[in-house]
Amino acid sequence: MSMPAVRRVGLIGLGKMGLPMSRHLRARGFAVTAHDVSPAACEQAKRLGAIIVESPRAVAEMSDFVIVVVGFDSEAELVVMGPDGIARAARPGLIVGIASTIAPRTMVKLHHHVADTGIVLIDMPLTRGEPAAETGTLLVMVGGDPDACAACKPAMESFASDIFHVGKLGAGQVGKMVNNLILWACMSANHEGFRLAEALGVDPEQLRPALLESSAGNWAMKTRPERWPMPWAEKDMRIVLSEADRLRLSLPLCGVVTEVIKSVKVERGWPTPEAR
Repeated sequence: MSMPAVRRVGLIGLGKMGLPMSRHLRARGFAVTAHDVSPAACEQAKRLGAIIVESPRAVAEMSDFVIVVVGFDSEAELVVMGPDGIARAARPGLIVGIASTIAPRTMVKLHHHVADTGIVLIDMPLTRGEPAAETGTLLVMVGGDPDACAACKPAMESFASDIFHVGKLGAGQVGKMVNNLILWACMSANHEGFRLAEALGVDPEQLRPALLESSAGNWAMKTRPERWPMPWAEKDMRIVLSEADRLRLSLPLCGVVTEVIKSVKVERGWPTPEAR
């Protein structure tokens, strides 16, 4: 049975993705209620027209559709399952979208927690990074109930230019996991290829346009995400390795890519987030 399109959207997490998402939602006329542990982020969202509340539960109470955009699995669990979490405001038809990149098994855990509460849980991880969040051109991979996805699509279209329903609940996280593995593999290949070119006396920047038009061209070479600190790279790859380990699936390239990305970050002095 179809569900009415949402008009009231909640955001939990107002970081580099959530804050521009709130701006795009407000620009499209959606009522936005938000929560973040950072007072500065809350103040920025308030200036954009969002209503700031004190807890995830309060966000859920004022929303038809709550989007969770926190950094780690443990944070997603807390905002959904915690003592003042979303589940405390459960009611029939409340849609909760997990936009954070988390392990598929964490999605299963969240689903079990909200089962029979009336909450409709979907997963909707985001791709293309911070620049796309700023311009409203993210790509979203959605897993879960098709009617809930359709009801939320107008809201998603405010910050995403491409939205794909990729399967049952958890399929979005699987899609993001596969996306990240291929992305980091391309970035690793680009890094080593350009090092080789430079060592042999060829300017990488002069070579880059030719490679982009050749069979070596890829999204990472075109957009150059390695220019930013890539704070979630190791976390993303840990999710891939952990899931592969659980399945007893050998992904040798994944292990190599993890080490290459780590070496690039160490070389450039970029921080590595702790696992949580």
